[in-house]
Amino acid sequence: MIRTLIVDDEPLARLRLRNLLAAESGFSLIGEAHHGELAVTLIEAERPDLVFLDVQMPTMTGFEVIAAIGVDAMPTTVFVTAYDEFAVKAFEAQAVDYLLKPFDDIRFGQVLDRVRRGRAPLGERLKPVMDLIPTPPRLIARSRGATRIIGFEEIDWISAAGDYAEVHCGHRAWLVNESLSALTKRLPIADFARIHRSAIVRLDRVTEVTTTAHGDGTLILKTGMQMRFSRRYRSSVVSWLRGGTKPRA
Repeated sequence: MIRTLIVDDEPLARLRLRNLLAAESGFSLIGEAHHGELAVTLIEAERPDLVFLDVQMPTMTGFEVIAAIGVDAMPTTVFVTAYDEFAVKAFEAQAVDYLLKPFDDIRFGQVLDRVRRGRAPLGERLKPVMDLIPTPPRLIARSRGATRIIGFEEIDWISAAGDYAEVHCGHRAWLVNESLSALTKRLPIADFARIHRSAIVRLDRVTEVTTTAHGDGTLILKTGMQMRFSRRYRSSVVSWLRGGTKPRA
């Protein structure tokens, strides 16, 4: 049996998927989620073989669910979306299965046939899609089994943690399933700067800067946190603090 999870914020959409799935052999419904945070919890706890994942959900989108779980850790996924030409073209280009609302029984059957033939992980097929789809100005973080949605405006600084990044907000830190290099591309350059190969800082959190004769220096944040910046970033950081051009990440 293919253990299946339905994720959609619309009750009628979940009901339709549930009824269609019940008429098919070889599939068992293990749960439903009406929002992204619950979806992340169920995917991690139940380890389904297949997920029907709504793309447009409030608070946390389908793509943010994937970001929280990790592309390589996601089970076979069928995206469910209202008309979105940009997303559909991205899905088709990477041979990613999707259902375009409103869909009929024939289209649903075609998707399930492909699922039956081979449930290979999304892996590399989904990464280009994730790069193409615009994402909201926020990060999805995980800590001790909890999901936290962090707006860019909440972030003080970010540090590298291997293939992950640790986002610091006040005196709390949250792990996000993205590398520092990936975050450098996502964060707005007007607000954030990479000050070291292992650190990014939100510029309006900086209150003081000191430099050394070697060209590096230290930033002091509003929280009192002291952060070293490397010689490579000295000129841009100092220029910004003096009211000049903001540094680029």
